[in-house]
Amino acid sequence: MPPKRRTSAGPRAPAQSTLAFHGTINKVTKPTTGPRSAKSHLKVDDILNASTKPEASDISEIEPDAPTIIQQTVAEIPAPVKPAAQLNAEREARKVSEARIKKYWAAKEKGRLAPRVHQEELGLHEKVLREWDMCAAYGPAIGNSRLKRWNRANRLNLHPPIEVLAVLLMEQDDNNAGAQRAYVDELMNSRFGDEA
Repeated sequence: MPPKRRTSAGPRAPAQSTLAFHGTINKVTKPTTGPRSAKSHLKVDDILNASTKPEASDISEIEPDAPTIIQQTVAEIPAPVKPAAQLNAEREARKVSEARIKKYWAAKEKGRLAPRVHQEELGLHEKVLREWDMCAAYGPAIGNSRLKRWNRANRLNLHPPIEVLAVLLMEQDDNNAGAQRAYVDELMNSRFGDEA
């Protein structure tokens, strides 16, 4: 090991002082103001004696004929109008046949390297919708209904499959409310162990 250098100057002072957590040197106190005068305090009796009753001339009767703010707001809000592109997509989706959906699913299955497992008991529509849930190219599936997600992807020109919209509309026509919620969303929001 080489010998240490010897310098004629003493040790350097540290660039930052060290903190001491004991003793009275580093005691921090809050700044205080002088004592308050007795005049600044209001007496409770003075406050209670103050007149808080409104005069009869200040009160006006409510006119029943005048529309309320809520009624005006409802009158100003137009009925939601679907964009023409969304209406065209729905018209096209309603024309999609069950055979076309089967053909779409067969093409999806053919593109896989291995067959799907644990989906034998599921119907064709549920398989298509679960595939749609797992495809991240069309945005997040959790927190959005499947139909809203399809419409969002369509607005963003991500070209979502029309067969998925057809399945969603078929399930909606059958009053299947559970088909609108993604299966992944159900898994993420479920409580494991609940039997209810």
